[in-house]
Formats: sequence, C-alpha cells, structure tokens
Amino acid sequence: MTRRKAKSTEETIKATGETLLAKVKELIAKGNVRHISIKDKNNKTIVEFPMTLGVVAAALTPMLAAIGALAALIGECTISVEREEK
Repeated sequence: MTRRKAKSTEETIKATGETLLAKVKELIAKGNVRHISIKDKNNKTIVEFPMTLGVVAAALTPMLAAIGALAALIGECTISVEREEK
C-alpha cells in the first residue's frame, strides 16, 4: 500500500504580542496546521512548534504557556503556518 504525500501551503500572519496567543489558539482550533513558527521583526525564528496528528489539549498546554510568556516580551512578530491541504 502506498501512501500519498499530503500537499502543504505556508501562510504568514503578522501579529503583536497582545494578539499572539489568541491567534495561535485560533490556528490550532482549525485543525489543519502542521507546523507553526514565530519570528521577530528581523525575521529571526524565536520558536517553532511541530503539530503532529492526534495532539491532545493536555499536550498543548506547555506550548501555549510558552507562547503566552513570549507574547509579553515581544512587540511585532510574524507567525508562519504550514497547513495541510485536503
């Protein structure tokens, strides 16, 4: 049995520290996100989170806490989102 490789697309979203956590939660809730990376205004990657299939809410809690702490420290940032196309 061969498995077809899923296509993916990348999206870039600008956010501020205030809206960062809410935006990441919104992206996760949509469910088709494979990878999230957060970059500062100089386009330097600050943090990356691979999203694997079957991630449960309990596994997301430490990641969301880290993003909340990060949001308090940064101003403008960019969220790069890799999505799986259906």
